[in-house]
Amino acid sequence: MTTPTTQPAPAPPSTSQNSSTQATAAWFKDTTFHDVACPFCGILCDDLEITRTNGKLKVANTSCPKALAGFERTLPPASPQIAGRDVSLAEAISAAVALIKTAKLPLYGGLATDVEGIRATMALADRTGGVVDHVLSDAQYRNFAVVQSTGWVMSTLTEVRNRADLVIIAGSNIHPIHPRFFERIVCNAESMFDDPPIQRTVVFIGSGLDQSAVVGQRIANTITLDCPPNQVGDVIAALRARLKDAPLSQSSSVAGVPMSAIDGLAKLCHDAAYGVIVWAPQSLDFANADLTVQVICDMVRELNQTQRFVGLSLGGNEGATSAAAVSSWQSGYPLRISFASGKPIHDATQNALNRMLAAGEGDLLVWTAGFTTGVAVPKTHVPTIVLGTPGLEMTQPPAVYIPIGTPGVDHTGRLVRNDSVVSLPLRNLGRSPLPSAANVLESIEAALHL
Repeated sequence: MTTPTTQPAPAPPSTSQNSSTQATAAWFKDTTFHDVACPFCGILCDDLEITRTNGKLKVANTSCPKALAGFERTLPPASPQIAGRDVSLAEAISAAVALIKTAKLPLYGGLATDVEGIRATMALADRTGGVVDHVLSDAQYRNFAVVQSTGWVMSTLTEVRNRADLVIIAGSNIHPIHPRFFERIVCNAESMFDDPPIQRTVVFIGSGLDQSAVVGQRIANTITLDCPPNQVGDVIAALRARLKDAPLSQSSSVAGVPMSAIDGLAKLCHDAAYGVIVWAPQSLDFANADLTVQVICDMVRELNQTQRFVGLSLGGNEGATSAAAVSSWQSGYPLRISFASGKPIHDATQNALNRMLAAGEGDLLVWTAGFTTGVAVPKTHVPTIVLGTPGLEMTQPPAVYIPIGTPGVDHTGRLVRNDSVVSLPLRNLGRSPLPSAANVLESIEAALHL
């Protein structure tokens, strides 16, 4: 992964009526940004070249659909609103403060923002006795349940990119979620340690998994073990047994996968110099999916008794990895935290916002979504304060709406990469002068003290 440059971006223009024409012209000066980190995927590819022409952004060196949609999106007109009526930012903040002051159990959801925005959310939740959860935490808890019970042995994107000679994709349709994962991590033509780099075998376990990006001279072989998504764990459990020479039933297949294919994969695992099994919890969307993650991690741990074998969990879109990281730093717990008692209480079931909203718990929803328009605000009967990117999907008009900028596009910020080992700085590319989520949330908290 390349190291981001620290070329400063211009400061945003003042939003006051007295801002000068000269300052605005400088803000929209045509320029090119190099080594830009992309905030629209958890991999945070940091090699992008972005041009700004007449205030419009253009991605110059990739066709990644997430990067194109994120950076090149034209923002629709948006203004702070109270009950659908345009107001000033100060008036919207005052209205939000009034709602929060009267709330007995505010719910802080979405959390699709950067490290600074999540820090500000945590501080506000602590101050007001609220509950904090991320929009994608259902998928994250397929991992967290395993980490909390037995732990795991994990790798990083950089380690896999440079060392792996066997990559197993476990039941996860990775290409639509992370369009450059194979290009950057699996099919890369160069390596830090080998010249020419070692070739690698890629194995897909599951059905309907997009393999179109697995191309190039780095790939020695591609193998598919076709099985239903909810039986990927069965295939891996059989693979784990064969790796230990444990006897199995006399069946000639497991979940439709011939035993000969499972035995062949067991040999590949034994022979691998650096094997990795990859999954995206977002793709494991079926009952008890955490058990599939459990059997993956158990297999990896056992293989590490005699060789080098690791796991790699992907995800982290919409700032999910950053939210879990900040929550752990500041409270000691990964999300789903209630401050209602005056101290952080973690409960993965009781403090799940989707469950609380469905059960009619909580009396105010504060929803933050600064990256994409698809983090729809859930329909609820309680008043809602929305801090969202212009064009955000909303099923009903919120009590208060404040348009916010996107980290890495409209303002600077930081995100934690989805392997949880690196936080990358995000640039201000000057698309708009919209405020950051952190600035708005900090203004709300400051007003609560008055």
